[in-house]
Amino acid sequence: MALKLYDTWTRTTREFQPLSGRTVGMYCCGPTVYNYAHIGNLRTYIFEDMLRRALELNSYQCKHVVNITDVGHLVSDADEGEDKMEQGSRRTGKSAWELAEEYTIAFKADLARLNILEPSIWCKATAHIPEQISVVENIESKGYTYRTSDGIYFDTSKLKNYGYLARLDLEGLQAGMRVELGEKRNPTDFALWKFSPAAQKRQMEWESPWGIGFPGWHIECSAMSEKYLGSYFDIHCGGEDHISVHHSNEIAQTEVAHGTRLANFWLHGYFLQIQDSKMSKSSGEFLRLQVLMDRGYDPLAYRYLCLGAHYRSHLNFSFESLTAAQTTLDRLRMAFYELPEGGLADAKFVDDFTACVNDDLNVAKGLAVISEVLKSSIAPASKKATLVVFDKVLGLNLAQWKPLVEAVPEEIMALAQERQKARQEKRWADSDVLRNTLLEKGWEVKDTAKGPELKRKIGV
Repeated sequence: MALKLYDTWTRTTREFQPLSGRTVGMYCCGPTVYNYAHIGNLRTYIFEDMLRRALELNSYQCKHVVNITDVGHLVSDADEGEDKMEQGSRRTGKSAWELAEEYTIAFKADLARLNILEPSIWCKATAHIPEQISVVENIESKGYTYRTSDGIYFDTSKLKNYGYLARLDLEGLQAGMRVELGEKRNPTDFALWKFSPAAQKRQMEWESPWGIGFPGWHIECSAMSEKYLGSYFDIHCGGEDHISVHHSNEIAQTEVAHGTRLANFWLHGYFLQIQDSKMSKSSGEFLRLQVLMDRGYDPLAYRYLCLGAHYRSHLNFSFESLTAAQTTLDRLRMAFYELPEGGLADAKFVDDFTACVNDDLNVAKGLAVISEVLKSSIAPASKKATLVVFDKVLGLNLAQWKPLVEAVPEEIMALAQERQKARQEKRWADSDVLRNTLLEKGWEVKDTAKGPELKRKIGV
């Protein structure tokens, strides 16, 4: 029942052992706060939350660090184009500093709605400029940098193992390069420090040994993770899009600076897709969690939907699948609510669930154990206690949920009563028309032995 995790570095699933004691150092790449997070971004944070909860289920303590990228992430990962914060400032008419604060608050609110645990440490890139300059100076002192007219760059050709995380074909990249390198020596070279453009005053810029400018995106995570977790820690997480560029560059920087690959385990969550296409902000069209809420969905229904797919598989999103997740979650909540308190968790079921979780976070398989518990012959109070243990990983807040008693508008109640009368008089066609009218007004009606029950329709 040992915890096993898939490590992108080795491309194997291997048993997790902390580097020291029972405390696990875990760094998760946070958002670039130039816009709202979309639900694809949030899927990655749900996966990382499951990982943290799984570690705690296995009696580890987690020192969990998440960064806020509020400077230095350019529109192109190849260090070209405008800083996303400057671009967002122009789009909104707000300062880059105001924008960073607004979107950071919104991001943290989304995490709370999804019941994602707060990290031990939040760290902002703009609050760690000296640390980043120090790492760049270290790399420079070892001969791995060169200067261009727009910044200080890392020379990847000098690092024998560069790109191993992504298994990059460096010769193929060189041969297939279709864009101008400019002053870069190699297509994979990346900026450690960018100079502020001449005759342009940036909102975010700092003095450095190389001139006024701002840090490269990748140096931020290397410097901040080192500060809070050391130069070699247990787990580094992010989205699959980080493998080939951002995380490969973080590793390169730390290999030169400290001789380590930064983290013992590298874990990556895969994309949420809509009609088999990656959700992206670049088009300006993306789904926020608030959009789901505006359509009547509980944020935890989205969490439940994500739990149903393995973190290393692409998940196709649709409102039909979200509706199904909401329905299943509501049934689980009601089943849990109606169970009595005072029991002890069933050891066998807890072991079965833990075995699923410890199999590289196979929580989707673990959800099936819930059904087995509810259908089993163990005492009802034991069922509830067992599900409480499961929910420490699932994070569905089952123990805090209570049925919502919502006042039904008089107009809706009158329609429901009229429909009930039609049913009693066996005017089935009239009854169907009235049901459809209620649906159009956003209410579902369910016929029970005690009479009709009304519930607000989700997805409207």
